[in-house]
Amino acid sequence: MVKPTTIKIFLVKGSPDGLRTAEISNWSGLAVAGPRLDLVSLKAREELQAPGIYILIGEDAESGSTKIYIGEAEDVSHRLGSKKHANREFWISIVAFVAKDNNLTKSHIRYLEGKLIDLATEMNVNIENEQTTKSSLPESDQADMDEYLSKVLQLLPVLGLRVFDKPEVLDEGSNEWFFCKIKGLVAKGRRTNAGFILIAGSQAVKDNRQSAKYWAKRRDKFIEDGLLVEVGDHLEFSRDHEFSSPSAAGATVRGGSTNGLTAWKNSLGKSLKETEDPVS
Repeated sequence: MVKPTTIKIFLVKGSPDGLRTAEISNWSGLAVAGPRLDLVSLKAREELQAPGIYILIGEDAESGSTKIYIGEAEDVSHRLGSKKHANREFWISIVAFVAKDNNLTKSHIRYLEGKLIDLATEMNVNIENEQTTKSSLPESDQADMDEYLSKVLQLLPVLGLRVFDKPEVLDEGSNEWFFCKIKGLVAKGRRTNAGFILIAGSQAVKDNRQSAKYWAKRRDKFIEDGLLVEVGDHLEFSRDHEFSSPSAAGATVRGGSTNGLTAWKNSLGKSLKETEDPVS
């Protein structure tokens, strides 16, 4: 169970999506986030002239999904100004984490980078870099860094990055599970804070509707990435996948535009619309 937490966010330039810092009560860490447009101001931040980890955030040009790059540096400010990152076109914003007491070492940040990359890989996040020079730490330091990482993961959604969110585990018989059926095929999923998640093994039609040009491209990309695999006369999801909405999930299952509020129904036969707005 997540404990109640006080988070302090400072809008450096007054804009909610501009340069900002974030802190958690009784935590030695500090987050600094901002858009690529504010890169000059970001690099000038004194806090970032220290060891830390950072995440470049953007969008995959083909799939439209969130894409990230995870890195570490002994001087985050200097690293952000490197040609290596200037030549990465995909990213539009960044969030970096340092320590207010300057107590992070090279070994610490390598350990944190490795753990984040492993987590991103495990969760099938679209990540540009999948390799890291992992660092071994004494057991006590590992415990400290694991606690630090837990705060990082707590702050990321607040700062706009939700790819590391883990949906709440539900019992199989819960009425919060919803099903989309078509031609004898069944897909299973549920609402999340960020959209709608389909679980591995959910089935989808093999053919797209003729009018579904946009969804045909999205489904082709899912097949290419191995998310959708051919099983006999239909497709199946090889892993859990979170969509931005129930309609996006339903369209992928049905091969064309779908009203997710009515297409998804729970075990009692009630649609999402009926459960979320029972009076209408």
